[in-house]
Amino acid sequence: MGVWRSEGRAAFSTNTTPGLFDMNAARSRDPVDASSVLDAYEFSSGVVRLTPDMEISLQLPGVRYRLKRVMDLVLGGIALLLMLPVFVAIAIAIKLTSPGPVLFHQKRVGRNGQFFEVLKFRTMDAGAAKQLQQDGDLAAAYEANDYKIPADLDHRITKLGRFLRRTSVDEVPQFINVFLGHMSLVGPRPVVPDELGRYGPLAPAYLAVRPGITGAWQVGGRSAVNYPERAVIDLMYVLRWGLLVDLAILLRTIPVVIGRKGAY
Repeated sequence: MGVWRSEGRAAFSTNTTPGLFDMNAARSRDPVDASSVLDAYEFSSGVVRLTPDMEISLQLPGVRYRLKRVMDLVLGGIALLLMLPVFVAIAIAIKLTSPGPVLFHQKRVGRNGQFFEVLKFRTMDAGAAKQLQQDGDLAAAYEANDYKIPADLDHRITKLGRFLRRTSVDEVPQFINVFLGHMSLVGPRPVVPDELGRYGPLAPAYLAVRPGITGAWQVGGRSAVNYPERAVIDLMYVLRWGLLVDLAILLRTIPVVIGRKGAY
């Protein structure tokens, strides 16, 4: 059992959150009142208790969740094999255009609060983390903008890195995270530890599942959708989780990536 406590309370209405899944069957017209969420949650036997009269049961030890894992391994394996030549080409391009490692590692929060190292192609200068710590204005912008900085304001991003971000190709190494069991193909976007506080009392929903390479937030607006709307989108995904929902999100991801919607 894990316990997470929140001091913040807020109320949101799902019918004001645009582009949740764009599927009427997956929407709820009832308001989600975060003020009714418990200050502590229980994570035991695949049940996350959010309110006295509502439980999120994902059957984590059961057949449905094992099928989700099988889908991650099968579809993720096919995708990684198809993208292997691209993976190699990008790795070579990164080494030729800027000094430093090919992959970027960063601590993120996974299911049930477990930390893991998310993998991405490096899109910044090798000393980007140190630059962020030393530049007060940049650090302030990073936190104020939900722990991301628009590419046109971030001088640390390399020329190749800007292309990788616009096309979302920088996230291809996260298929390795999927195979390691840190992530799923579909789920909430993995957040840094400090960012979890932005979820407020809705954080238990994020912690209930593995974070995903894509998810309801990515297909519903991505970086154009900020907190608290992002937290509500993740909550509604968890409440309506299912293999068909995951497949629908995967299909929706293709035009979003091609159209570079909300990417920076």
